[in-house]
Amino acid sequence: MGKYQLDSKGQAAVAKYHEKNKPAQFDKKQQVEKIRAEYLKKNQKQTGK
Repeated sequence: MGKYQLDSKGQAAVAKYHEKNKPAQFDKKQQVEKIRAEYLKKNQKQTGK
């Protein structure tokens, strides 16, 4: 037995805390799409001059 054993209620509280506080999952596809849209907008402005 460890020094800091949690009962099921405590384990649930810890799991809920970590679920709420974990950083958002980095979405590579969404990031690439955002960069692509910015590039196209910038490119369109340059060719429009």
